[in-house]
Amino acid sequence: MRKKTLFIVNPISGIGRQKRIEQLLEHNLDKDIFDYTVSYTEYIHHGSELARKAAEQGYDCVVAVGGDGSVNDVVQGLKGTDLHLGIIPAGSGNGLANSLHIPLQPWLAIRALNHLYEQTIDSIVINDQYICVNAAGVGFDAYISRMMQSAKTRGLPAYTNMVLHAYNSYQSSTYTITINGHTFSRNAWLIAIQNSSRIGFNMPVSNKARIDDGILDISIIDKVPLDHVAITMPLAIGGHLELSQHVEMFRSPEVLIEGNENKWVDIDGEGINLGRTVHCVNNPHSIKVYTRDLKRPLIIRTPTQL
Repeated sequence: MRKKTLFIVNPISGIGRQKRIEQLLEHNLDKDIFDYTVSYTEYIHHGSELARKAAEQGYDCVVAVGGDGSVNDVVQGLKGTDLHLGIIPAGSGNGLANSLHIPLQPWLAIRALNHLYEQTIDSIVINDQYICVNAAGVGFDAYISRMMQSAKTRGLPAYTNMVLHAYNSYQSSTYTITINGHTFSRNAWLIAIQNSSRIGFNMPVSNKARIDDGILDISIIDKVPLDHVAITMPLAIGGHLELSQHVEMFRSPEVLIEGNENKWVDIDGEGINLGRTVHCVNNPHSIKVYTRDLKRPLIIRTPTQL
């Protein structure tokens, strides 16, 4: 029996790779496997509503076409269901797709979906209300995510430009942090909570992070002085940020962060106001997602370059 599948497309996500999705599906999706429908989001959190209705209507799989924020929106709607999640990356950062080895070219991601290669991954439950699939952040990360939501352009150049403009003006804050039963205070510029080893734009923060190990990787990062950036950036890009004197890393199933003065948290690339307390708990093996089977080839015939 073919799998009843809904593709939920964010028409304004990322840098425009999602705009020809119906043509790409026609040429690359295996119709013997999938009975599919395409829906487009029309307003904020519409993806959650569409995913929830798909579950009620007996769908087997919901595929998010967009970036990390679009994927998260769909996941919120799949809470409490047994549906599979699929991902066609078409956003700016695509951190989760990178972590799952899903090709960033949409036509190749569709062909990977044809393999129905299933992986069960962890998620992060935040304040008993929100689900985070890839990464969350408090501090500068959340500030930039909030700014990006109103930005006219997306992509790495726009993100980099915004970071450079905000770097000097954004100041560290003091947080009370509880990890593994130990409570302490830190003056932090950014606190990153990772479910996987990659964040947006394929940037590694903690190479120890695994998306199915039942553990959160927490990085407490102080503001790096400008004269240390030339040393710290290569460490970050190379996945060895733990070697920086400005970074502390911890591993724990949960973390409690208090004193969030800015009241914003970055959840999979989207800024959300959660108040002064952020409680993150790993929910192991809670999401079934179709990823890429690295043992099988994707290019079976001449690709359709759309």
